[in-house]
Amino acid sequence: MSLHVPPGPAAHASDRETATVVARHDEQGWSLMSDGSIVFDDTGELLPDGQIVPPHRPIPAGVSA
Repeated sequence: MSLHVPPGPAAHASDRETATVVARHDEQGWSLMSDGSIVFDDTGELLPDGQIVPPHRPIPAGVSA
């Protein structure tokens, strides 16, 4: 889906978080990426095929999950 040169990573690539932001909606807490995925402020993602990637923020040292 990415149209810029060089093309960005695919939505399922391991480096997908390097995709370019196409549209930001800070008031709603999400951004549309150049690969068609939606990234949420809590680091969760919704991929173009509907697959959900749960939030994956690092847990600070000394805090149990």
